[in-house]
Amino acid sequence: MELRQPLALAELKRARKPVRNVNIEHRGRLTKLERFAVWITGHIGTMGFFLLIFLWTVLWFGWNVLAPAELTFDPYPAFVLWLFISNMIQLLLMPLLLIGQNLQGKHAEARAEADYEVNTKAEREIGTILEHLENQNELVQTILKKLEK
Repeated sequence: MELRQPLALAELKRARKPVRNVNIEHRGRLTKLERFAVWITGHIGTMGFFLLIFLWTVLWFGWNVLAPAELTFDPYPAFVLWLFISNMIQLLLMPLLLIGQNLQGKHAEARAEADYEVNTKAEREIGTILEHLENQNELVQTILKKLEK
């Protein structure tokens, strides 16, 4: 009785390719400006940034409402300078956030594709292992029957 590998096992060995790290691939393709947009997107959407803006606003309003009139620089109730600066921040951050989110979306799609490849490969390998185990089980059963005679 000759033992030989199932055909599927040999095919799997030939088709085996290394698992790729999509995170490194994605980072390697980003330009400096795109990395900056991703960095901005990652930092703007944090509680730290919210607290920074909130503190800046409270201090600005507090100073311009409570300080002596000769020391205020943005008179109550209009706060025109504060509105201008706030709007400029919003106008500059909005496109950067959109670019960063688009890049993060592409990265998420690449990760999902890589996960699918790994899952498909694992499913094929598990099927081959099960087939191999079934063949081994048949061989063991055949040997046991011969030993019982």
